[in-house]
Amino acid sequence: MDDHTAEYWARQLRIGAGIAAVVTAIGGARIAMGWDPLDRWWLIPVTLAVLAQLALFSLPWKRLVRSGRTKRWLVAWWFGELPVMLLFGWVDPDGWMLYLPAAVLLLITAAALWTPRFVIGLGVMAIGGYAVLLPVRAGTDLGTTFVLVAMMACVVGLTAIYAKSRRWLDDRRQATERRAETMLAASADAVIAIGPDKLIRYATDSVSQLLGLAPRDLVGQRLSTLLPPDRLESAEAFFGNLIALPEGQSLRAESQLHNAAGEWVYLDVLATNWMDDPDIEAVVVSLRDIGTRRALEDKLHLQAYTDSLTGMPNRALFRRRLEEAVSAPDGQPVTVLLLDLDDFKLVNDNLGHSAGDDLLSTIAGRLRRHVRPSDVLARLGGDEFAILMHDLEPGDAAALAERLARTIREPIRLASRDVACSLSIGIATSTAYGENGSSADHLLGNADLAMYAAKRAGRNGYAIFDPTMTMSVLEEAQLRSDLEHGLEHDEFVVLYQPVVDMQTQRVTSVEALVRWEHPRDGLLGPYHFIAAAEANGLIVPLGRWVLREACAQLARWRAESPAAADLKINVNLSARQFQYAGLVDDVAAALTDAGVEAASLTLEITESMLMEDIETAKRTLHALRELGVRLAIDDFGTGYSSLSYLKQLPVDVIKIDKTFVDDVHIDDDDVALVDAVAGLGQALKMQTVAEGIETDEQWATLRSIGIDHGQGYLFGKPAAPADINALLNGVSAISA
Repeated sequence: MDDHTAEYWARQLRIGAGIAAVVTAIGGARIAMGWDPLDRWWLIPVTLAVLAQLALFSLPWKRLVRSGRTKRWLVAWWFGELPVMLLFGWVDPDGWMLYLPAAVLLLITAAALWTPRFVIGLGVMAIGGYAVLLPVRAGTDLGTTFVLVAMMACVVGLTAIYAKSRRWLDDRRQATERRAETMLAASADAVIAIGPDKLIRYATDSVSQLLGLAPRDLVGQRLSTLLPPDRLESAEAFFGNLIALPEGQSLRAESQLHNAAGEWVYLDVLATNWMDDPDIEAVVVSLRDIGTRRALEDKLHLQAYTDSLTGMPNRALFRRRLEEAVSAPDGQPVTVLLLDLDDFKLVNDNLGHSAGDDLLSTIAGRLRRHVRPSDVLARLGGDEFAILMHDLEPGDAAALAERLARTIREPIRLASRDVACSLSIGIATSTAYGENGSSADHLLGNADLAMYAAKRAGRNGYAIFDPTMTMSVLEEAQLRSDLEHGLEHDEFVVLYQPVVDMQTQRVTSVEALVRWEHPRDGLLGPYHFIAAAEANGLIVPLGRWVLREACAQLARWRAESPAAADLKINVNLSARQFQYAGLVDDVAAALTDAGVEAASLTLEITESMLMEDIETAKRTLHALRELGVRLAIDDFGTGYSSLSYLKQLPVDVIKIDKTFVDDVHIDDDDVALVDAVAGLGQALKMQTVAEGIETDEQWATLRSIGIDHGQGYLFGKPAAPADINALLNGVSAISA
């Protein structure tokens, strides 16, 4: 028997006991007023019966009715009432009139609790007694007795129908309740009801799966006993806000509760206010376990804000922490150190990306040893790290930068070899330069400017941001604008320097050298703008223009002078131009448009450009060779190419750098080096060209060594096309 049914039975039994007491009291009144005085002693047992029936009110019927023995006693009590009523109707002269309403009341109270069969059985007994009393005590004839007994039978039938309807309604109610309870039990959500006294009044079975606690262990408890101490105040506020809402309105929140094992369970809480509903009078709370979702959110948060390689905060999290720091109300100074590894790309290219990852992990470990727990050390991406520090003096920041640079310089073992690294560090402090310095964007930008200043100063060091660095950026922006303007308005010119045969002094080729006719600063050499063009990407269109202009000039010379029939032209390629995917197409287009054969063009590439990515360089050189152009290694000896690579490359010319030519006539070591290069060229069937020849002594020495061609001021400075044409038509190269 469920609580609802037990409560219903207890209520009906108290009503039945009250009705029985009233009927018995009426019988006592009849004895007192109508019986012979000698027989009025019956008032004593009748009074006791009334008192006994009134005493039934105080019994714990809600508990007693759950017992089968109690129900059997109740059956006996109901059926025992009829003989007493029949006896009273027989003894009392007018008792037969009291019998009928008393029997009907008994049937009605029985129909409220018992089955139709029980009611019919009780009714048959009541009809039998009534059929005896009517002809004997009331003196009715057979017809009248039949009619009254039939009426009594109708009452019995109606009460039996009522009992059946009540039974059907009870079955429907119980089925609905069982269905609802089954659905609640099967749901992953647990439902509890909290009364106005903030005690748990009800809990579904699902709470045992959620918290490991039986519903009976929760009922009567305060939910606050399961909450973390730091959430009690917010829980009180939540409950207060909820009961202030209109009936049926809800609030949602997330919270934690202790489970039976003492662990915290993350829950989604949906609470609805039903305090004003008389049938509920509680706050109904639905609890859903969101531990899996929270774990996934934590994992996604970790992925979103953590660098997967080093486990450090990434750029997004560093940016958030920086914004929080600079906007903090305490106004504490904020210092940012931006760290960038020098030449990290060479490690990836030479040792592989796996070795590069190992290097970054080692670097991260070393950096961690030098930061405080309150600092934020992050990897922003690639080989760039950043440190966010609070309340740090500029001098302390500089000392830290020195320690970091010194730590990173210690050799690191990678792939069975020791690798030495260096850092370029930029330092910026939020309180140093007004409002701009207090902005997260400006602070990070200032640190970036300082870091690039450290790189321009030679790397392997640090620089503290200074407002003048902004001027450098503005100057670079202005230079870019001027370069773009120069390209659009044909401000660039090409000069040509002759390359001669060392034995015959005959001009065999010319090297194209770009100059800038700046409208304000006059004629500028390549050192004033090539590096900037390389950095901002304008070197590609500039190099393309030089290539096309040089090929077109060669075609004009050949058309103007028979002496230029065998002349070749050399064009330098920049690093970015060499890496440009459209280089081969640009070269082919320049040759086609100028109408000169590919063998007349020699492209010069430096050693360092080749070694940045040797495999890509080999593919590019072979693609150029398929066009038919000649290839030269410029500034040979200043890079770090190996003989094995040199043998694999389709190179035609080796150009010896000027640094080996300057003292070749007086330094035996330089003679030996140049001699070795000459022998290497002969062995690999490559021509050799010595650059920077300025004296007769240098020329004589190089010629005796066996260098094929020479280039330098001794033979001619970079000159305009007309001067080169005059040289080809009879002016001695030496006198030029």
